[in-house]
Amino acid sequence: MKEQLEALRAAALKEIADSDDLAALEAARVRFLGKKGEITAILKQMGGLSPEERPVMGQLANTVRAAVEEAIEEEQRKLKDKLKDLKLAAETVDVTMPGKKAAPGHRHPLSIVLDEVKDIFIGMGFSIATGPEIEWDYYNFEALNIPEGHPARDTQDTFYITEKMLLRTQTSPCQIRYMEGHKPPIRMIAPGRVFRSDPVDATHSPLFHQIEGLVVDKDITMADLKGNLLTLAKKLYGEDTEIRLRPHHFPFTEPSCEIDVSCFRCHGKGCSMCKNEGWIEILGAGMVHPKVLERGGIDPEVYSGYAFGLGVERLAMFRFAVDDMRLFYDNDLRFLNQF
Repeated sequence: MKEQLEALRAAALKEIADSDDLAALEAARVRFLGKKGEITAILKQMGGLSPEERPVMGQLANTVRAAVEEAIEEEQRKLKDKLKDLKLAAETVDVTMPGKKAAPGHRHPLSIVLDEVKDIFIGMGFSIATGPEIEWDYYNFEALNIPEGHPARDTQDTFYITEKMLLRTQTSPCQIRYMEGHKPPIRMIAPGRVFRSDPVDATHSPLFHQIEGLVVDKDITMADLKGNLLTLAKKLYGEDTEIRLRPHHFPFTEPSCEIDVSCFRCHGKGCSMCKNEGWIEILGAGMVHPKVLERGGIDPEVYSGYAFGLGVERLAMFRFAVDDMRLFYDNDLRFLNQF
């Protein structure tokens, strides 16, 4: 038994010293000191020794066990220190190395177009106004000459929160709020998100962006409206762009019109983008209805004005030749990185 214990000590110390990592060291511990380990098995044979041999062998066995345990603890400390050194070496930063260039972000295509439109109107003397997205029925409909029973108030088209509160369906309520707090002359645009109960498809979304414009002053005419919108079209699509006004109807303007721009792809000759008509509809506009001026606290006998509203998504689709509005909201980097 003495020879077995000495042999096991030698074998254990060698295997412990040869351990390259903590896993190998743990395997050595289990082999020699585990419940079914080789040293443990020797100790179980102590009961078969004579009373004279038992104390001697017991002392030797304890000495061997202690030596193996001490060797394991020492080797474990060395391996942990080695791992720590390797980790520190791997994490060392060479301050003399040049830094890695960070990939810069960029604006969303809708933000690009929105910022361009805002810059154009600011250059023409317009100010920027904002309004709440959760709006009162009064500002969204009644003050804009949209009476009760009008189809635009239908719950199929509008997200109502309460009977008198809703998610705004247009940025036009900003007109009334702005007129309530400002006296003419007024030149403002109100960009923002609007909400309508529309199905999601290539040209519709329940959430989209509008820019509302309003000018109120003495002797404002449709000629002023056409001049400013022609400037906008030329700045967005090129100096050779033309616009045309078609009669239309909006409750809050009278007279009202739809504004078309000459197709910037075919220049009026006809193509798939303009459906071979040579013109593309981009916005609605008109002279502010006298009742709307009155609701804003402005005397329609003294002042006149015009208003217009355009969809940012529509402008962006035309600007970048995008045929599906959903691409603006899918967060697909393959699409967004093109801008």
